[in-house]
Amino acid sequence: MKKLIDLRSDTVTKPSPEMRKTMYEAEVGDDVFKEDPTVNNLEEYIAELLGKEAALYVPSGMMGNQLCLNVLTDPGDEVICDREAHIFNYESSSPARLSGIQLYPLDGKLGVLTAELVEPYIRTTAYHMPRTKVIEVENTHNRAGGTIQPIKNIIELEKIARKHNLYYHLDGARMWNACVETGITPKEYATHFDTVSCCFSKGLGAPVGSAISGSKEFIKEAYRVRKAWGGGMRQVGILAAAALYAVKNNVDRLKEDHRRAKRLADRINSNPNLEINMEAVQTNILLFTPTKMLPDEGLKLCKEKGLLLTPGTVNSLRAVTHLDVNNEDIENAANILDEVFN
Repeated sequence: MKKLIDLRSDTVTKPSPEMRKTMYEAEVGDDVFKEDPTVNNLEEYIAELLGKEAALYVPSGMMGNQLCLNVLTDPGDEVICDREAHIFNYESSSPARLSGIQLYPLDGKLGVLTAELVEPYIRTTAYHMPRTKVIEVENTHNRAGGTIQPIKNIIELEKIARKHNLYYHLDGARMWNACVETGITPKEYATHFDTVSCCFSKGLGAPVGSAISGSKEFIKEAYRVRKAWGGGMRQVGILAAAALYAVKNNVDRLKEDHRRAKRLADRINSNPNLEINMEAVQTNILLFTPTKMLPDEGLKLCKEKGLLLTPGTVNSLRAVTHLDVNNEDIENAANILDEVFN
């Protein structure tokens, strides 16, 4: 049977045998009582890695982001973010549903917001306006094609946040990709933010879970809200063990995903019927546009030939490299794209 090449997302990865062994051997307890030693070890490890006072293990990145926004705001407050941000496009309107807050999306360039862009949109204190409460940044940026937030922009936005007494949140689901590509450590990125979310179930290959980090006071309240939202888990050390294994063993190898993405991008760029912005090819996510075929038709034909992709932004397709694809898979994927779009 012909191997299916799955480039839909880095979330499709399967736990490795070594990760499964770690999960099998994990020491567990009741995490709602804070008695799961593996979860406790994970939270302590992440807090230290990010230079924060405390961390909290959560079932998903979406819950992580929404917990942070909920604790940092009151109903009726506003959060500034990029128009293509995950919290705006892919989190089921949860800011409004769960926290009664609204998002103010701005048009960044390749997902990057600058201080000059953001500051004019911070609300005045007029009683008839919502209160700006949080500036949110996503690093790396999914819908911009895995682009990296320049550390200079992060620092300049931090200055704006402090100037206006705002909170500053990092959606760092794929922060690990930014770290290995730039050499900037997780702590260097995280130090500029009040709260950080990070994911273990994407490029790092764990089956489940994310973590949020911040002050002890913040995590105490986030723990309460997590329980209210049904996120209290019991003997979850089995999953936390996978997250610990992932963050300790699978970060550096993300460079391989980036190298393969760049190779695939080069092949796409050489196809006259596909358009790709090579400036945006920075980590493991590619967005490209067919010029002579509707994207849905392209998806269908690629699937028939054994290549799975997803829709990207408007009229584009998305391919994501990850630890379960190899060099041969990338060459075969490129060959399929040439067959379909030539």
